[in-house]
Amino acid sequence: MTEHDPQYLAELAAQLRVDSVRAAAAAGSGHPTSSMSAADLMAVLFARHLRYDFDQPDNPANDHVILSKGHASPLLYSLYKAAGVIGDDELLTFRRRGSRLEGHPTPRLPWVDVATGSLGQGLPVGVGVAMAGRLERMPYRVWVLCGDSELAEGSIWEAAEHAGDEGLADLTAIVDVNRLGQRGPTRHGWDTGAYARRFAAFGWHTIEIDGHDPEEIDYALQDACKTRGRPTAILAKTRKGEGVLEVENREGAHGKPLKDADKAVGELGGPRDVRVTVRKPDGAAEPYRFDSAPLEPPAYEVGEQVATRTAYGEALAALGAARGDVVALDGEVADSTKTEAFAQRFPERFFEMYIAEQQLVAAAVGMQIRGWIPYAATFAAFLTRAHDFIRMAGISRASIRLIGSHAGVAIGEDGPSQMGLEDLAMMRALYGSTVLYPCDANQTAWLITEMAGVEGVSYLRTTRGSTPVIYPPGERFPVGGSRVLRQSSGDRATIVAAGVTVHEALAAAGELETTGVPVGVIDLYSVKPVDSAVLVEAAITTGNLITVEDHRLEGGLGDAVLDAVSELGPRVVKLAVTELPGSAKPEEQLADAGIDRHAIVEAVKRLL
Repeated sequence: MTEHDPQYLAELAAQLRVDSVRAAAAAGSGHPTSSMSAADLMAVLFARHLRYDFDQPDNPANDHVILSKGHASPLLYSLYKAAGVIGDDELLTFRRRGSRLEGHPTPRLPWVDVATGSLGQGLPVGVGVAMAGRLERMPYRVWVLCGDSELAEGSIWEAAEHAGDEGLADLTAIVDVNRLGQRGPTRHGWDTGAYARRFAAFGWHTIEIDGHDPEEIDYALQDACKTRGRPTAILAKTRKGEGVLEVENREGAHGKPLKDADKAVGELGGPRDVRVTVRKPDGAAEPYRFDSAPLEPPAYEVGEQVATRTAYGEALAALGAARGDVVALDGEVADSTKTEAFAQRFPERFFEMYIAEQQLVAAAVGMQIRGWIPYAATFAAFLTRAHDFIRMAGISRASIRLIGSHAGVAIGEDGPSQMGLEDLAMMRALYGSTVLYPCDANQTAWLITEMAGVEGVSYLRTTRGSTPVIYPPGERFPVGGSRVLRQSSGDRATIVAAGVTVHEALAAAGELETTGVPVGVIDLYSVKPVDSAVLVEAAITTGNLITVEDHRLEGGLGDAVLDAVSELGPRVVKLAVTELPGSAKPEEQLADAGIDRHAIVEAVKRLL
């Protein structure tokens, strides 16, 4: 039998169901019924349409398969077994400690692009991969298997609108419409027309099929490949638990191994050893890359007044000239974040994502899969809307660079809805993250360049208003470092600050010195990883630390310092935003929050 034989496709799909049942039974947990409904869809895709070299998962011409319904991982792993890249013994390690075959897929497997399992994320990431394909002029296709339940997520429709507007014809969403969610029927059940109308409204080509008919599936996939100028959504009516009477189209079977796995395997025709030969990409193809030139970062004179958001924009434009693999994405606030400086110089590498922060982050994740260096910017407050995407980027070990502008009460009159006051805590809590908060323009420019080489999720916080330039051009600011700005043998306390509060700390230290109270000042521009050595030295020599931050009390700079020195037992006083701000001028906001120079002076006096 060959892939052109309908009986071969039926046998392959049956094997995928059998192996999904067996894997979940061996684990004692998992989602076999969600895997069984989509088995025919994926059997036809792998046997007839996918172009992928499993021996070279980094081949730039490979298609991309994203399992947006990540709980159907038994199906994906069964496909890998059929393709011969894992064995049956490994398949049966599903969900066990130390196994690569985790409950939901992650890039621990070289054929998995991105971690999935938080529903509604696979399609937005697929949009980013398709955007990259257009940028690098590559002919690969992006196939995303979605579940019907996750189509209730708003992020799906952010992706649908962006893909439709951009006409991403190499993107195909295959929707497994099996009618049943976790606790019962989905909103639209088997009404594939309801989904088709929604996708069509966003400019997609839609096809409604029987998801258990190999010939209909084959036709739909061919049609998707031939469609030009718009993405395709294949709405496939399926039955959850297909092939096993005990669970087929029955409620209450979601997320559970089958009660009698042996009986189910027998009902499906028993174990098989069907192999699928996935075709490799046709010929060699090299991604297009843009020219690079020597780096010429912006330079600012000491004493100038420059907003760090302005320095970010100018530094990113300079980095874009130096590195042809840098791309910029913005959430329709480029004039405020200052990403417009990059957009004006490199419009082909700038992507307007509009007010869709989930798609903004997902597109960055998708583009980094293809080797691009993405910088994504919006107001710090609005990144909270995309927190789950950022969290999943950490699980994917994706290298993305996020810029949050308009942070803290220092933005002034706009009021609390626009103030990023939780962002440092949010970013610090992520796996493998880097969190940076520069205080002046030259420091910002250096750190923007440094971020290009940082792995994982990195975040840089910028300030809306202008602040004094205190560092000369060309100074180095390594990630994980800090700067001791004032220090003497007679220091009675050390003030630790970052960003806008560095300038308040310096002013406070100057005032205290005139009263005979010397204090040190540390610019802790790297909030994670933190410079523990410098903080420990300050804790030992002065015994008194005062942290001051334009952020909520919980989880930010103060907690980072406390984590570093807690075992030494110094006194640590944390100044942060504890009340709900209103509208006021920036200097009034700092005073009202108790984090300006006068509040710092009073805190030192109280402490001593």
